[in-house]
Amino acid sequence: MKITTLDQVPKTEMAGEGVTSTFKQTPIGVADGAPNFSMRVFTVEPGGHTPYHSHPWEHENYVLAGEGVIRTESGEERPIRAGDFALILPDEKHQFRNPSTDEALQFICLVPKERE
Repeated sequence: MKITTLDQVPKTEMAGEGVTSTFKQTPIGVADGAPNFSMRVFTVEPGGHTPYHSHPWEHENYVLAGEGVIRTESGEERPIRAGDFALILPDEKHQFRNPSTDEALQFICLVPKERE
């Protein structure tokens, strides 16, 4: 069993094409012996975003703090805020964006452990 708090989990800045001001933490994952899923927490700073991308696995999300949008396959921006859940289906193009000027967007992202 593992019990932790988010402030005990290392925070790394995401790098790569199409990502800006986004940080990742993995409170539960492969290193902990998780047999099926990895739980990641992303923090998107004001003005930041994840890449606009797709992949062949689903992921489930829960917004912990802030407000933002998820850019969809069609380019539509769907609003999200603390307390919202979102399901991203396999191969569905998506991007998390934080248009705020003063508050971080923070969300849990659950994926198959192989995609940690």
